[in-house]
Amino acid sequence: MVFIRDTELSLRAAVALVNTLPETNIEGVDGLVSATDLDDYLRGFPYTGAIVRDEEELAAVRRIRSRIRGLWEVDRVGAVPLVNAMLRDGHALPQLVIHDGYDWHIHATEASAPLATRMLVEAAMAFAEVIRTDQWDRVRRCAADDCDGVYVDYSKNGSKRYCDTGNCGNRMNVNAYRRRKSAETG
Repeated sequence: MVFIRDTELSLRAAVALVNTLPETNIEGVDGLVSATDLDDYLRGFPYTGAIVRDEEELAAVRRIRSRIRGLWEVDRVGAVPLVNAMLRDGHALPQLVIHDGYDWHIHATEASAPLATRMLVEAAMAFAEVIRTDQWDRVRRCAADDCDGVYVDYSKNGSKRYCDTGNCGNRMNVNAYRRRKSAETG
């Protein structure tokens, strides 16, 4: 295991949220345009606390995506001021909690804080752990030539090259196979 469970869950949630941006998928489609899209996201990545499910909340969640995406645009040192700003803006006050079958873990905002604030702070806390444990080399952008998706590499040897949003690994392997076959016969 590269990261502790709650850090990995928060990182996975951040990746999935960022990968709803149109520029991160090969179709160029925004994956978070409706309350239904947000509900689908929350089914896969549940958050405790208040969830209003109105247009204002959806707009706020949509706005934080680019801010979190910025973490994939910088190096480890460059990520520090971004993470600190996210924590500061979210009025983070880390506290240990236990609930819903989860063992002790950290919540850094009040359950009554807006959903987008809780999401931003949880992402920031997870990235603080990535920085603190010197694992920034696992924060990556997809190596597929037609994809700008993001991911965090959880593999033991750190060798993952493609995101999970558009079947990029399979697509690039098929392309490489076809190029090899074409070169052999041509």
